[in-house]
Amino acid sequence: MSEYHNPVLLGECIEALITNKSGIYADATFGGGGHSRGILGALDSRGRLLAFDRDADAMANTIDDSRFCLIRNNFRFIHNFVLLKGYTEGIDGIMADLGVSSHQFDTAERGFSFRYDAPLDMRMNTGAAVTAADLVNSCEEAEIERLLRIYGEVAQSRKMASLICKARRNSSIDTTTRLNKVIEPCLPKFAAHKELARVYQALRIEVNQEMRSLEKFLEGAAESLKPGGRLVIITYHSLEDRMVKNFIKAGNIDGEMRKDIYGRADTPLTAVNRKPIVPCEEEIAGNTRARSAKLRIAEKTGGSGR
Repeated sequence: MSEYHNPVLLGECIEALITNKSGIYADATFGGGGHSRGILGALDSRGRLLAFDRDADAMANTIDDSRFCLIRNNFRFIHNFVLLKGYTEGIDGIMADLGVSSHQFDTAERGFSFRYDAPLDMRMNTGAAVTAADLVNSCEEAEIERLLRIYGEVAQSRKMASLICKARRNSSIDTTTRLNKVIEPCLPKFAAHKELARVYQALRIEVNQEMRSLEKFLEGAAESLKPGGRLVIITYHSLEDRMVKNFIKAGNIDGEMRKDIYGRADTPLTAVNRKPIVPCEEEIAGNTRARSAKLRIAEKTGGSGR
């Protein structure tokens, strides 16, 4: 399983998530199944676990356990499936690891990494219509600049977008190698890989509609938890971490505190940890992709949740 994806902050996630060994839980980002196996190991025979993943490759990692159900779908629909499975009173805990799996990064033909010469794909759901190549070859220059600036925080987003649009007039940008070459003039001499990582992050986020899916997931998770249920989320970059932090604080991704007619804060969740939990040096040494991970924990308050 470690070849597919090393579960990050596994012990910390299980400790934060499991409040009832006989409870009902969800792993919203199944991937290689590392966190799911940890959750099942902490549950007794009456416990149940739903897991979600939209990547067909993840289905091969399914767990042979009567307490387990793997659903191939986007985690944004979590509340629909919680209701469909009959858990109308809510479930005890939900966890999500928002990172791209090692398997996706290391499978060259998926096009997630700038390290390989591969088709410019980046789809987590390989059945989805739009690839990264479609974006860079069809989006208006202003839109490409916006994606790079907002989702990747790319320093020279305007110049990079211009280079992409000029290059595609001669021939389409269909591979990672060609994209890397086109934007090479914008890459810093001694840290090119860091800027490339930002570019690929921006395209991946847009291809997979990650920010929109995360917003819908957070809303669905809040609705799906029973009072006292836990939401445990690992983030890896500032955009998603800000969204999660804001939602826990205010019940929306903008972080704007809203109140009901009685002047009470309308927030479905309460933060359990004031500061995010981060991996120890030993874990980072064994899994460098854990270095930017932040674990946030929240608990469902009483009431309906929205």
